[in-house]
Amino acid sequence: MSQSTMLICTTLLSLSCALSGCTEEGDAAKPAVSEATTAEASMVFVNGQVYTVNTKQPWAQAVAIQGNKIVYVGDDTQAKSYITDRTEVIDLKGKMLLPGFHDVHIHPLESASEVTQFTLPGYASESEYIDLLYEASLSHPNTDWLIGYGHEIATLLDMQTSPLEVLDEAIPERPVIIMEQTSHSMWVNSKALALAGITANSQDPIGGVIGKDSQGNLNGILYDNAGNQLMELAMNSRPDAKAQDYYGLIEYTMPELNKVGITSISDARTYWQRGHLQTWQRVADEDKLTLRVSLGLWAYPQMSDEKQLASLKAMFSRPSDSLLKVDQVKFYMDGILVNSTAAMHEPYEVNWLNLYQNKGLNYFTQARMEKYIQALEPVGFDFNIHGIGDRGIHEALNAIENASNGDARHRITHLEVVDPDDMPRFGKLNVIADAQVAGEFSQPSHWPENIPLIGVQRSQDLVPIKSLQAANATLTLSSDWNVSTFNPFVALSHAISRAPQNITLAQAIAAYTINGAYAMRQEHLVGSIEVGKRADLVVLDHNLFDLTAEQIKQVKAELTLLDGDVVYQAY
Repeated sequence: MSQSTMLICTTLLSLSCALSGCTEEGDAAKPAVSEATTAEASMVFVNGQVYTVNTKQPWAQAVAIQGNKIVYVGDDTQAKSYITDRTEVIDLKGKMLLPGFHDVHIHPLESASEVTQFTLPGYASESEYIDLLYEASLSHPNTDWLIGYGHEIATLLDMQTSPLEVLDEAIPERPVIIMEQTSHSMWVNSKALALAGITANSQDPIGGVIGKDSQGNLNGILYDNAGNQLMELAMNSRPDAKAQDYYGLIEYTMPELNKVGITSISDARTYWQRGHLQTWQRVADEDKLTLRVSLGLWAYPQMSDEKQLASLKAMFSRPSDSLLKVDQVKFYMDGILVNSTAAMHEPYEVNWLNLYQNKGLNYFTQARMEKYIQALEPVGFDFNIHGIGDRGIHEALNAIENASNGDARHRITHLEVVDPDDMPRFGKLNVIADAQVAGEFSQPSHWPENIPLIGVQRSQDLVPIKSLQAANATLTLSSDWNVSTFNPFVALSHAISRAPQNITLAQAIAAYTINGAYAMRQEHLVGSIEVGKRADLVVLDHNLFDLTAEQIKQVKAELTLLDGDVVYQAY
């Protein structure tokens, strides 16, 4: 660490006053003391506002580290005994020290990979899209497929011309696939459809819909798993895909995550048939990981259960001495509200896709999910289950109740429309409730946008984190980047201000630290600042408890440590 990062002292100054800070109730707390046998520390933080996320000792002034472990948490005076002339002593000057943040639902390979060649604006006119697409084609003349990202589904649905015709006019000679911002639909041209063998007579795949107009003609939109399968074809056509994924991870994603204080993540969709697992393993083998990582292997809906279960079992890995674990599986129960594919108890107010009973779709049925739980829990896998609609969430809870042995740490993620009767089941069944609130679309001011889809009553209290917390659910907060920003300070700000579904700051921090560690089976190592735990720490430029919700959005991390090593410093 450079001296310009912070004032580094070789001896402690006399500190005349106790640490000021707020407990969850807002009162000043005198730092307690937690210490191991006194020994020389390699690094000591002093004069800080240390929020430990340890309910037995919420606040401290000083933390001592030996190598990668925390050996002392307490006041400045007793920290002196850990300091020698070889100890790096960091005067925090009253700044806040926290355990490193966990993001247990993020898409790090997909979101920064340079396999994606161009980005479109969310909204544009048909002529503007044609111009942008033509320019993208000219800029990438030597690839078989053009792969893009960025539009919003409403833009395509509002077009006066068929989206297929628009894309064909811009790029008729090469297959094109463009991922919508939520990743739950793909915009494709006729060349792409032909390569996939999709015609107007093709049957919808499991968990997906082939978009058609009112006359039954293909319209160039592939919903949910129909689009996923075609994207798989496009990605596997790119011989440089693994290299692009690797460089995106190394050069952008991990440094940027460390920059905002994130030290642990769960990759929420590891496409193992695209080489994602090999990419992660390469980074680990080269000792370049700056995060603790749990991979959520994608469960392919169209794959036979026998083959998929055998493949998943063979990939499981949870070595105690590695930052990389392959110990989660990512399942989709349903789609999303804006596509009318989220699985609902009652029909949608609109009928765009002619789905059976107009109640959304299932990637995996409850019965099939139970089969996977029974087969994969004994191996050690925990499930990360996408559930947005009330029926999808209900069926996921049913599957866990019917098939789980009770020792797993399954979680349901997104949780947009939750049946109130299902909320107590999260605590009862030990199912983690994982929510994302960083995106503006999750804010209460945007809830009325769903009224045309699901009516007034079901559009209230979307992502009900306060209700879930009150129902004794273990709550985690995450980003789903790049659907939402991975900046945890934005999510913390929204979590405490999105009344009526807001929580306290202490609860939000716990959701991003110790609860995330629990979801990754590493709460014994990290997630709080306690003696014996690893030194995954972040220094902030302000004490979060002293700020308004809007001010929290502007907070910066100044220093991030992983396993006692500096992985980010601001200066």
